[in-house]
Amino acid sequence: MGWAGRLFDVRDNLVRMVLLDVSGVCYLLFAHRADTPRPAAQWILAMAAFTVAPVLHRRPLVNLAAQTALLAVAFRTVDDVTINQVGASWALLEVVLWARGRRVIWLGAGLLAVVDLTDSIGDASRQVLSGVVGLIVEVGVPVLLGLVIRTSRELAQQAQQRAEEEQRRRESESRAARADERGAIARELHDVLAHHVASMVLRVGVARHVLPDLDPRVEQVFDDVHGTGTAALADLRRLVAVLRDPAGVRGDAALTAIEPAAVPAALGAAVDRARQAGVTVDADIDPRIGSLDAVRGMAVLRLTQEALTNVVKHAGTTARARLSTSVVDGAVHWEVTDDGSGSPPVVVPPGGGHGITGMRERVEVLGGRLTAGPTGTGWRVATVLPASTDGSAPVSAPTGGTADPPADRPVAVPADSSAVAPEPT
Repeated sequence: MGWAGRLFDVRDNLVRMVLLDVSGVCYLLFAHRADTPRPAAQWILAMAAFTVAPVLHRRPLVNLAAQTALLAVAFRTVDDVTINQVGASWALLEVVLWARGRRVIWLGAGLLAVVDLTDSIGDASRQVLSGVVGLIVEVGVPVLLGLVIRTSRELAQQAQQRAEEEQRRRESESRAARADERGAIARELHDVLAHHVASMVLRVGVARHVLPDLDPRVEQVFDDVHGTGTAALADLRRLVAVLRDPAGVRGDAALTAIEPAAVPAALGAAVDRARQAGVTVDADIDPRIGSLDAVRGMAVLRLTQEALTNVVKHAGTTARARLSTSVVDGAVHWEVTDDGSGSPPVVVPPGGGHGITGMRERVEVLGGRLTAGPTGTGWRVATVLPASTDGSAPVSAPTGGTADPPADRPVAVPADSSAVAPEPT
């Protein structure tokens, strides 16, 4: 709202009254002949009007009655009644701006009109002209101006209400659309992915029973596949529950599928799974990882799982990898490297996937920055998750190893198949 809008805001009537008083004082001091001083009665009536206006600024109807009474006295005692006329007219304007009903407006206008018309009684030559001019200037103009301001204010309020209702409607439609989209994703996860995973788990369980006297190594693989599939089904059920009813999930359950204290054990399980696939993994896991908050603990687990999966997929099952996690001053230093010396799978999916992209997004949400790139003949992925989530502190990878290339700069991949750098899954 600009200064003009604030000037005629019904809540700022004290400011208007003070400005009116200042204008009246300037009129008394400068708008007259220097050799003709103003009479004392005019000063007394003017000072009374100047005092009444700010004192009664919260009671416009009483102010109008007082200003009209002073005007009636001024008609009988002084020749120049400009101050009191302006005071009474402005008081009528305040009533028009303030009144909740039109009856009060017409009552105040009628009161001022009666007082104005009494000035012409007894003077036939001035009666008609004075009455018409007085009614137009002193009564008609304030009423008309006040009604215009009221109408403009009401239209502005209605427009604002319509805009707020439209905004609420759009937000409601957006929430409904997101709920429909979440429901569709949940159905796809449940009907397609969860169904197939459950079928795989069931078949592995059947195979363990119908194939007796298995080699212990094969039985261990079956057990690992069965356990992994069961855990995947549990995660899918949690995700489907979150998608279908986000408000019904307590706390960080939408982000957390494991208790923070269990993160070190879960990291150890991820390392064991990579070792079962043939990768030699040297793990240095700080026990303080278990004291992190749920979100950062889950991020460390997911980053580790993705990185070790990439090692198996791209560096080969006979590669050597190293996992390092430590907590320093509340910040989590995490790093996975491999030497690229394994034999990569015969079939590698063409093009890049979304593994590194997902890892980077997960880290950036927590205020860190993921660095990923070749190091020697292998690959290195590292980050630092700050203690706070404001992301204001600069993030750097743990010391050691070769320098990382900038995240936005493409890196060259060695032609030697034994040093193929893992791509995002």
